[in-house]
Amino acid sequence: MSNKYPQLTERFLRYVQTETRSDETSTTTPSTQTQVAFAHTLADEMKEIGLSNIIYNEKNGYVIATLPANIEKSVRKIGFIAHMDTADFNADNVQPKIIENYDGISPIQLDEAGKYQLNITDFPQLKNYAGQTLITTDGSTLLGADDKSGIAEIMSAMAYLIAHPEVKHGEIRVGFGPDEEIGTGADEFDVAEFNVDFAYTMDGGPVGELQYETFSAAQAVVSIAGKNVHPGTAKDTMINALQLAIAFQNALPQDEVPEKTTGYEGFFHLLALTGNVEEAKMTYIIRDHDDEKFAARKELMEKIADEMNAQFSEKRVFLEIKDQYYNMRTIIEKDLSIVQLAKEAMEDLEIQPIIEPVRGGTDGSKISFMGLPTPNIFAGGENMHGRFEFVAVESMEKATDVIVRIVEKNVDDK
Repeated sequence: MSNKYPQLTERFLRYVQTETRSDETSTTTPSTQTQVAFAHTLADEMKEIGLSNIIYNEKNGYVIATLPANIEKSVRKIGFIAHMDTADFNADNVQPKIIENYDGISPIQLDEAGKYQLNITDFPQLKNYAGQTLITTDGSTLLGADDKSGIAEIMSAMAYLIAHPEVKHGEIRVGFGPDEEIGTGADEFDVAEFNVDFAYTMDGGPVGELQYETFSAAQAVVSIAGKNVHPGTAKDTMINALQLAIAFQNALPQDEVPEKTTGYEGFFHLLALTGNVEEAKMTYIIRDHDDEKFAARKELMEKIADEMNAQFSEKRVFLEIKDQYYNMRTIIEKDLSIVQLAKEAMEDLEIQPIIEPVRGGTDGSKISFMGLPTPNIFAGGENMHGRFEFVAVESMEKATDVIVRIVEKNVDDK
């Protein structure tokens, strides 16, 4: 384990064993009380390591703190952000397993029954971790590296900077927020309260990821009203809502789905289909990096609904589309110096930057459009949101190094 950040692994293990799953059906912020409790625990830890101006904002669920500058000259104030919640997968009683000096080849058995394993056939990226210490699940839960690795890295970096005042830095703010996984966590983020010039979310995947492009995102809900009569006398009378749902789905481009797209390619993703002959409901997410293509996707769904409704004497297909977030590149590309700062910090540490678009979103998507440019940096986790999630201790150490180097370079480059 690291001598430079002696509590990094311990922090991470402690965090992931605290259940903080978010709940998209909730009407509160944070969506679960376990996140509120965790925020207060983090506030106590912030105080313990020596951060100041610690605030828990009951309105938005963020716990924030300050590391004051230890230099007199004026430099830009930097923020580091991570989210407290975990995804929609079992997160109760997380029992992390530690595999030291992994050989990069052998399967890793997760559960005692032998049902689940990490192997290089399904997860070839395991080869990249030969000689490293992996933290995995026991096969029954997710791990929570998304994004408790980010929290552990930020907290460990702050502890290191406090213990090493010879590392010169400007004012730093840290913030840990709720409900990123359900897309609402940053809705009430208070940019003025956070009060920095730019920020980074520590919420990426493998070592080297540096992202300032996300999808633009929307949710579409298709509600279908059928007409149910006895099937023996149904001719020219029955309107089967399930058949209309199938027709709607089949009218969409069949190759523009997550499992058939990559890179900058957008998609329609059918998340859920429920119903019967009388009524049906379909929930989609719409994603694209390009603004025009994003708009065209929404227009196509409206066109399909209109054409289907034209077949009936009354409206049967009801479509509701709600935008969720937008590609943060629109904001960040106005001043790419903050991306360059992170890129050079990685290069100084002999980490190869991987600058690729996020096939998803981060809290930085919304926060950037609130006026605070917020690119995303790797936190180390792989296979997030499920039982095959893992993270290497070495990856978390490198992410912590990047945080420290960014604040150093912010002074050096001034």
